[in-house]
Amino acid sequence: MSESTVAKNKAIVLEAFETLFNKRDYAAAEKFWSPNYIQHSAHIAPGREGLFHLIKSIPPTLKYEPGTMVAEGDFVIVHRRFSGFGAPVNWIAADIVRMKNGILVEHWDVIQDEATEQQSKSGLPMFGEKFPAGSGSK
Repeated sequence: MSESTVAKNKAIVLEAFETLFNKRDYAAAEKFWSPNYIQHSAHIAPGREGLFHLIKSIPPTLKYEPGTMVAEGDFVIVHRRFSGFGAPVNWIAADIVRMKNGILVEHWDVIQDEATEQQSKSGLPMFGEKFPAGSGSK
């Protein structure tokens, strides 16, 4: 697979996640997710409809922040933060997406609660360069 295809896949995943999670433009988001989308996440119902239904059920204050991305072949991994979705703490996650012909066809994730500065044994944030405001900084 060429470097340009890998770069294109990363750009598509970023645009897809921004369109769905931050803009909540469901009609535009449909073009990014396969109608036969396979969902491996334990907290999301099957298929594209399961994902879209989950996002529709979350408060509009949801914020998706992408971080580091890695891509190889048909796979893209995005390290990211979800905040403002009604849980007591933010989530830090790695989303693993399989692409086919420029469409998201399969998804796995690994999710954990974001640690505050006091909770972080390393003293380093789990996402980005600094701890989020209001996370119990010293």
